Amino acid sequence: MKIDAEILELFTRELTLCGVKPDETVVVLTADDEGAENAHAFMAAAGQLGATTFNLNVRRGQRNAVGVQGRHPLVGNQLAMHTLKSANMVIDMVGLLFSREQAEIQAAGVRILRVMEPFHVLKQMFPTEDLRRRVEYAKSLLEEARQLRFTSDAGTDIVYQLGQYPVISEYGYTYESGRWDHFPSGFSFTQGNDGGVDGVVVLQPGDILCAFKQYVQTPVTLRVKKGMVIDIAGDGLDAQLIKSYIDSFNDPRAYAISHIGWGLNEKARWYQFSVTRQLPIEHVMNALAFYGNVLFSLGPNLELGGTNDTACHLDLPMRRCSLWLDDVQILHDGDVIHPEMRIHGSV
Repeated sequence: MKIDAEILELFTRELTLCGVKPDETVVVLTADDEGAENAHAFMAAAGQLGATTFNLNVRRGQRNAVGVQGRHPLVGNQLAMHTLKSANMVIDMVGLLFSREQAEIQAAGVRILRVMEPFHVLKQMFPTEDLRRRVEYAKSLLEEARQLRFTSDAGTDIVYQLGQYPVISEYGYTYESGRWDHFPSGFSFTQGNDGGVDGVVVLQPGDILCAFKQYVQTPVTLRVKKGMVIDIAGDGLDAQLIKSYIDSFNDPRAYAISHIGWGLNEKARWYQFSVTRQLPIEHVMNALAFYGNVLFSLGPNLELGGTNDTACHLDLPMRRCSLWLDDVQILHDGDVIHPEMRIHGSV
């Protein structure tokens, strides 16, 4: 397969950020014929850096439903797991997020880079050292905080008690043993304490329903008590859509509050879904990482060491919110105001 020079150059830069060295083994994990061009380009890039590299291709079978995580072809595949745990780095193009298998591979000291976006998004959101600095600073604040609160003029006012779960940072590359990241990305997040999330979240037009790759059109009010959504209300289609989708999993844990964080990637575009003509091949990293969003979510928490492995995962990035960690304000009406995370020239 002929490899495009621009793709090869970008992927070589990415693997350089990941610290790939000549004595390492890099495995590109794929399913069926998905992402074949990017997979070959990553192997070529790893080869240029002197690493040993190969493609581990598994059969996906029936494709996962939109938004379902942690259900993938490695379940029960011990030979594949042994191979992946023997590598120095795995480029995950299958989607192991929220799975016990991913945790097991990381525990073996393997660094994992998840890559799901097409090349035009990888290029647009390519990571920088400054993004890493700002995201890691956010992580340090989250690790020290004992309470997160976010509000909005629309009526959102919700409080997360913190400290039970770790904090994960995503800035688009990984060079530390056992560390996972997503290329591209740009946020840090954690999980509220079990039973320690209470309040009201009001979704407004322009907020994003990632599972459907579409924007909220009509207000939706979610009432949260002790870490669970107890009521979803709204006069428009959005409230019905969200509730019907969650109920389709027949799992009450789908109503659990999942991770919380905020976006810091100034290259990400919240309006991406309104301008792109390539939605079928795009993932949702523009939505998750755009600068100043509050990344509110429902569903599983395995990634943070929890026990909720529900197949229903809803990421709901929200605009124009204000957010505090303890008494320190981070966001004001959707703008990053903390000086250590604010991008140069932001007003």
